[in-house]
Amino acid sequence: MADDDAPTRKLQVANARPEDSGRGLAHIPRSLMAALGIAQGDVIEIVGKRTTPARAVLPYAEDEGLEILRIDGLQRANAGVGSGDFVEVRRGESKPATRVVFAPAAKNVRLQGHPAALKRSFIGRPLCAGDTVATVGQQRVAGGDLPPNIAQMLNAPAYALQEIRMGVVSTTPKGIVHVDENTEIELRADYEEPKESRRADVTYDDLGGMASTIDQLREMVELPLRYPELFQRLGVDPPKGVLLHGPPGTGKTRLARAVANESDANFFLINGPEIMGSAYGESEKKLREVFEEAAANAPSIVFIDEIDSIAPKRDRVQGEAEKRLVAQLLTVMDGLEARANIVIIAATNRPEAIDEALRRPGRFDREIVIGVPDQRGRREILGIHTRGMPLGEGVDLDELARTTHGFVGADMAALVREAAIEAVRRIMPRLNLEDRSIPADVLDTLSVSRDDFMEALKRVQPSAMREVMVQAPTVRWDDVGGLDDAQEKLKEGVELPLKDPDAFRRLGIRPAKGFLLYGPPGTGKTLLAKAVAREAEANFIAAKSSDLLSKWYGESEQQIARLFARARQVAPCIVFIDELDSLVPARGGGLGEPQVTERVVNTILAEMDGLEELQSVVLIGATNRPNLIDPALLRPGRFDELIYVGVPDAAGRERILRIQTTKMPLDPDVDLSEVARRTDHFTGADLEDVVRRAGLIAIRRSLSAAHVTMADFDKALSESRASVTPEMEEDYRAMSARLKQDAVAIQPLGFIAPGTLKGRGPKGAD
Repeated sequence: MADDDAPTRKLQVANARPEDSGRGLAHIPRSLMAALGIAQGDVIEIVGKRTTPARAVLPYAEDEGLEILRIDGLQRANAGVGSGDFVEVRRGESKPATRVVFAPAAKNVRLQGHPAALKRSFIGRPLCAGDTVATVGQQRVAGGDLPPNIAQMLNAPAYALQEIRMGVVSTTPKGIVHVDENTEIELRADYEEPKESRRADVTYDDLGGMASTIDQLREMVELPLRYPELFQRLGVDPPKGVLLHGPPGTGKTRLARAVANESDANFFLINGPEIMGSAYGESEKKLREVFEEAAANAPSIVFIDEIDSIAPKRDRVQGEAEKRLVAQLLTVMDGLEARANIVIIAATNRPEAIDEALRRPGRFDREIVIGVPDQRGRREILGIHTRGMPLGEGVDLDELARTTHGFVGADMAALVREAAIEAVRRIMPRLNLEDRSIPADVLDTLSVSRDDFMEALKRVQPSAMREVMVQAPTVRWDDVGGLDDAQEKLKEGVELPLKDPDAFRRLGIRPAKGFLLYGPPGTGKTLLAKAVAREAEANFIAAKSSDLLSKWYGESEQQIARLFARARQVAPCIVFIDELDSLVPARGGGLGEPQVTERVVNTILAEMDGLEELQSVVLIGATNRPNLIDPALLRPGRFDELIYVGVPDAAGRERILRIQTTKMPLDPDVDLSEVARRTDHFTGADLEDVVRRAGLIAIRRSLSAAHVTMADFDKALSESRASVTPEMEEDYRAMSARLKQDAVAIQPLGFIAPGTLKGRGPKGAD
């Protein structure tokens, strides 16, 4: 240990960046480095309730001039402090270790392996007995401001495929030591209870994409538990409860555990279904016992997971047991003595199902929404889950964060796990399954590549999308031919706002909310929607009218509302509704009971421009009968762009034919431009049929045919016909000119005589 008379300085503790977690680094001010006479990479001691070592490095650029110490969650646990506490920092001395004993840091983990792997992972790391440390995998770190010796130490290859937390059981000699080439490493298989409790199973460093949520929760939980005298001085009761709600998998339970660890409070978990008992009054007794134990061991955090299962709305449930349990929960929350040093955290993904009596100040004082993370949050989560993973050279976590729209924390964990399984699958042929050990040279070459992540992306979908999951579109713009005008409008209206929203914000304009693709059958409307979803890198929800309409009263409107709510959760998202005319026909066609479709039209109108705005959600509809759609949908602000998808011209037809024959072995005598010239008024579907027929004729000619000839195409053309006639095309052009006029024209209701809408009375008087 360092000399107690050595110069020290008090610094406030702050969180390190997620990518620095587990590396044993402490970012300290330059002025402190000068005062202690140390350089980057030197060992320092951090003195809180306990003392732990770290290697000093320069502060982050945004921290220049600030008197703060940035360390990760493991180091905070080792020092017995939380974020915001003050610690002493002094110079330390590290001795080479002759022997270090490690053991798992968690009770339910059993480790086995060669100690050489640990030596390579912890080489040069300062350690002391009782600390919790983490292995760090083969990720290459950029040197940046780090001294070369530290960067080299962090880039040393390790065997770990994941981050593993271990406790330092003992060191020889005692005090602060570091592992070198001569150190003997012993790895014990089972967990050993440390002499001092240093709980670090989940810290704030293990949570990504929720910095603002953590700040809110710390105000509500850490302050009352750690500094109750603040509230006594102010003469107010501290907050009693916090309700966390949001989609499944966003990290609500993990956040509660991290808060309990960082605030050094006792943690009591109530799983909703487990509290229910069969005997009369048993459930209420179990609930009371938990709160009594929490009061006896204050400061405490009581965490109720899935609270909607034990506190549903009393007017919606039939059983008396549920009503009594809700009443008991209300009683124990109100019965807590003021300043009792207990905080209740509850989590649910169905806040609307909870009894409203719980959702008032004095019970749950604040409700915090934990939503789907944005791109920056997804990048943080990926950094956390790949912290101990050997990543290949081509892996770009920023690219992965950009393309995983709608993924929550649990989805990102699944993505990383699937990518690791892909990497393992690659080396399986090199493994001898009869031999229990894996050769060291195989482990050294094991890394997770970009291709592994791309394969994993095909199998992992956002959990919020699983009910409405469709096959991710594989169509690109290169696969679409003859629709250049429609393609350009969709690029400007859909792809550009989702990929570069700053350009729209800078000019103060809103992106389009909806696009209506209309035109004759077979011209490629559905293909365009698939291509724009693929190129915009957005989530894609395809809905059929038959799925959204129901025979039950009110069910259709609920289906529409659920569809748009799901799209908002996984934004940016493209919602595609095919054959839109069957879902939203023009209203006012009859008297009496409104038809189902009329109520559906009203719901879609409210969803598209109602009180709850569509943020990064685009609706694309396709129809070949646009004159049947309700005109209210066709105005700007709903379907902003009405895009006519017509019959391709000769150049477009040739482009479509080239796309359709990409995988077809053509004879040199095949002239696709001649085929395009002879297929006037053919749609994309008609041209696909011509190519298919030519292939079938070649097979009919000879089963061993190696090429498709021009004669095959001539015969196919004689058997095919255009599905769009010149008269149909003329009708669509006339319809196109009328559509926008109809959208702004006044539509008189069926039961009101024309002219009566001009004034208040039938005579039009003012």
